[in-house]
Formats: sequence, C-alpha cells, structure tokens
Amino acid sequence: MKVRTRSTAVIGSICLIASLALTTASADEPAASHQAAKVALKKVATAKNPSGGAAGPGGAVWIAERAGTVRVLGKQGLGEPVLDISAETTTDGERGLLGIAFSNDFKYFYISYTDLQGTSTVDEFAVRKGKLRPETRRTVLTQTQPYSNHNGGDIKFGRDGYLYIALGDGGSGGDPHGNGQNLDTLLGKLLRIDPRGGKPYAIPADNPFVGDPKAKDEIWAYGLRNPWRFSFDKGTGDLFIGDVGQSAWEEIDRAPASSKGGENYGWSQMEGTHPFREGTEPANHVPPVHEYDRTGLGCSVTGGFVYRGKAIPELRGQYLFSDYCDGTVRALKLKDGKVTEVSDLGVNGGEVVSFVQGGKGELYVLDLGGPVSRIDPAA
Repeated sequence: MKVRTRSTAVIGSICLIASLALTTASADEPAASHQAAKVALKKVATAKNPSGGAAGPGGAVWIAERAGTVRVLGKQGLGEPVLDISAETTTDGERGLLGIAFSNDFKYFYISYTDLQGTSTVDEFAVRKGKLRPETRRTVLTQTQPYSNHNGGDIKFGRDGYLYIALGDGGSGGDPHGNGQNLDTLLGKLLRIDPRGGKPYAIPADNPFVGDPKAKDEIWAYGLRNPWRFSFDKGTGDLFIGDVGQSAWEEIDRAPASSKGGENYGWSQMEGTHPFREGTEPANHVPPVHEYDRTGLGCSVTGGFVYRGKAIPELRGQYLFSDYCDGTVRALKLKDGKVTEVSDLGVNGGEVVSFVQGGKGELYVLDLGGPVSRIDPAA
C-alpha cells in the first residue's frame, strides 16, 4: 500500500452513549414505520458497563467494559479479563475505554480510551495464537480534549486494511470552537490511518486532504458532532455513522464503498437536514440517510450494523440501530443508498450503548447497565 509516513500522533475525541429512538423519519421524506422481521433478544452475559466490542480470533466476541477491562464471551458467559487498563483511565463525563478493534488478519488488537488526563488515546497490541502480548503495547495516536464529553471513540478496520477512528467535536455544547467544519483539527472527524505503515503510523496517500496545507492529512470525513458508533457493511463495504445530535435531531450518515472520502456531514452549520442556530448549509453538505427528532423518547443515536447473519434471513441487508434513551431496536431498508422503510423490531435493549457484530455476522446489543444480548429469531 502506498502511504506517506507521519511522525506526529494525534487523535480526536471519543464519546460515550449514542443511540436512536422512537420518532423515525427519512432525511429525504417521511418513511412509514413497520414491524417486519420477528426477533428476540437473548441475554448471553452480564458485563460491567459494557461500552463496545469486536469479533476476535475464531469469531469469538470480545467485550470492552467502560472502566478499562476487556473480556471474551464464551458458552458460559464472559471470562476473566484478558486486558485491564482500569488504573489508566477514568469514567468521569463520557470517558473510559470506549472502543476496541482487531486488524483484518487478527494479528493486532487496538483499544481506544481516554487516559487519566482525559486525552484520547489509541494503543496497539500484538496478538499471537489468539492472545494479547502486553509487552508489545505501543501508542499509535493521541489527542488532547478540551472537554470531557463528545469524545467519540469508535474504531474499525475497513476492507482496505486501514484503521478508521471516529472523533467528536471536542465537547461542551454547540461546537464552541468550530471544530466540525475546521479541517485544521482532528476533532469532529472520521480519520483513516495505516497503523502499521510508519512510526507511530502512516497516512494513506489517497486520503482526500493529503497535500492540502490547510487540512490534516488524517481526515477521511468531517462535519461530525459526536460519531459515537460507526460500521462498515460486511457485504458491500458501505460506511454508516450514527452521529449524536445537539438537542433536536439525531442522524445516520452513509457513504458508499466507492467513496474517495472528503464527505462533509454538516455539523455545526447543520443538525441533520436542518440549519443549526441560523447556520448556512455548506455547498458540499452530505445529508443523512435517516434522521429523527426528539419529540419522542429518543435522545442519543446508537449506530449499529447492516445485518449479514444467517439466523434471521428476512433481516439480511438491513441496517440496525437504537437509541440510548429509547432502547428500541429498529431497522432501515435501503435501496440505491436511500431509505425505503423503517421497521420497529419490537424489542428493547435498555440503555443501548453499542452493537457488536460476531464473526458469523450475528449481532449483539450492549446495555450500559450490564446485559449483553444476541438478536435471535423470535420463537
């Protein structure tokens, strides 16, 4: 892969609690809500404030707990911690251990957390025979935080083998520093780096702002407020981002697998498809594929995954999401990048803080209060 090495390490913010909720509307036009696939939530374990997860070697589900531990899900529930950084992080505000990811070949494991000073950090561990090697730990990226909220925190590998890092706008409220539209900061962005291509990482040569003296080369997309959870469709490679709104609108953004990056999702000029505080819509604004307001119970969108499992055939190809305050699990049907139907799946995951995709494509719902549940077909 052609990359350009960069010696500075800076990452953005990592938030907690994102979700979707009761009132559902397409960004282009209202979409009727339907109850389609019949599903059930089967509790498979109880964690201590689960915050994220990833499929590891052999398809096993690894669960991150906000206070700093990582445990592996087995037939008897969660095992003893395979990693414990609880002495290195704090859970004040929206901080803590906020994301984990494996490289596509499962040779490296990455954690995204805020340290004791609140600095967002991404660290790497080598993996050998399915186990972490603590002595190989190294820091890939760091970013100081102006506030304790809107840290972002999700990390995922794309099909291209690069690591994507979602960073919030830095916190407070209303993006007081204008980070969302400022290309000279990593805050309010989705980053794309090659963590193994340089020290501490390399920048892919085809990143959209490489060579622009007014922009950070790490940036893949911008105009994000608090992209707490994002994912890639296992079937198509399309990108979906659940971006938490300010006070009125929650949104889900999308980019096709063919995207060359550079999307501007509008914050803080826009909140969803609506001008924020007399903002002016940017000419290059990419509106969300789905948004919903807060007139119902929803308050914070939790982005999920496109379902690619086998247990529920009628759900295949649909994007599942929820809301931290509402807890209802919903699904979007899309055609040609447009939402054609919104479905209420008839189950509630509680304080839904994250979804996890297992090695075979089945989905798990994480309730911040503890329950880890798998989405199964209804009996």
